[in-house]
Amino acid sequence: MKFAAAVFAAGVCAARVVHADAGEDLLKNAGCTACHAIDKKLVGPAYIEVATKYKGDAGAAAKLMEKVRKGGSGVWGQVPMPPNPQVSDADLKTMISFILALKK
Repeated sequence: MKFAAAVFAAGVCAARVVHADAGEDLLKNAGCTACHAIDKKLVGPAYIEVATKYKGDAGAAAKLMEKVRKGGSGVWGQVPMPPNPQVSDADLKTMISFILALKK
């Protein structure tokens, strides 16, 4: 029984790592890293700052989906973020989940 629990726990941890890697890879492939980085402000905010700002906000994922999809400005400064209609909903959900899971 202990062995089964250990195997299950290892599988859950591995799934989280794969999901995290997928989110980071999708951000790179979509070109997001031209303006954003995990831990420092570039043109746009650091992903870690986005996660901190929206921590505890149950509607954060939906807000960010709309912001990324439509683009916008004014929340993090005056430089506008262009719309990203080319990113699929599934990929966008994975990317936003990755960002919101980041911790300082």
